[in-house]
Amino acid sequence: MSYKAEYIWIDGTEPTALLRSKTKILADGAEPPVWGFDGSSTNQAEGHSSDRVLRPVFTCPDPIRGGEHKLVLCEVEEIDGEPHASNTRALLRPIAEQFAAQESWFGIEQEYTFFKGSRPLGFPEGGFPAPQGHYYCGVGAEAVFGREIVELHLDRCLAAGLKISGINAEVMPGQWEFQVGPAGPIEVADHLWIARYLLYRTAEEHGVEATLDAKPARGDWNGAGAHTNFSTKAMREGYEAIITACESLGEGDKPMEHVSQYGADIESRLTGHHETAPWNKYTYGVSNRGASVRIPWQVEVDKKGYIEDRRPNANIDPYVVTRLLVNTCCSALEKAGQV
Repeated sequence: MSYKAEYIWIDGTEPTALLRSKTKILADGAEPPVWGFDGSSTNQAEGHSSDRVLRPVFTCPDPIRGGEHKLVLCEVEEIDGEPHASNTRALLRPIAEQFAAQESWFGIEQEYTFFKGSRPLGFPEGGFPAPQGHYYCGVGAEAVFGREIVELHLDRCLAAGLKISGINAEVMPGQWEFQVGPAGPIEVADHLWIARYLLYRTAEEHGVEATLDAKPARGDWNGAGAHTNFSTKAMREGYEAIITACESLGEGDKPMEHVSQYGADIESRLTGHHETAPWNKYTYGVSNRGASVRIPWQVEVDKKGYIEDRRPNANIDPYVVTRLLVNTCCSALEKAGQV
């Protein structure tokens, strides 16, 4: 007997990396081994020295093929075993280990937009739909487009054992969101990348493209983000740690350090309109979706909980965002003795 292992990795395309995958046939019961690929075709090598290494780091059931088939997420390495320059997971690992005792949890809200041809799904040819308003969490054929894809994607994420925690229609036609978490920094990012893979493959079966473009429709339409909810053990136990984390994200050059790595074309989305703060101004506030970082109202009431960084784009690399938040907030909490 044998099974199909779908090796999945993140390529070197800039400014936004793409997912790549290929299939290896393995004997029943065999663990997915280290494999390789042609990096010159994925923006990860020159043609004269193009071998790159795929090292499995996360494996789950393949809900598309079913049976004993598997999805295998890999880190990309050089042939000497060193992480490739595009391997952002390798940069996250030491930071996650350094602050592991603080027990960071994440919940990432992944927005995305379906396109059919050159237009968002639900946009009529040669015109525009009714203004946004009734599409968010909408019900009915005049408000919702692509639900059959979304439901199948959710079922597949659950069958794969991913920590997916919900779905909803978003504020623009053809725009949706799924949430992953709560989970630690590496786990939430691994699960998000696999959930993206399943999204692309599921949409592919319906002849539809799923895009993470930060501003998929120009004009008076919301962009697409990946609002990132974050907490540590101290934040889940006390409000002072919540404020310390919020303040740390606004100190010195921290706002620009984060925003510059929160996804391509972020200026088009973080305009100060459409439930965003300006990309070049850091603010935080309770129940404020126009702030860079929101403290949920229930957190203020309970005096403990989590914060929501509303700046990350839909097209983020979650390994980068979780690394930045852990490093900035956990360093500040450690310095304040709030661990």
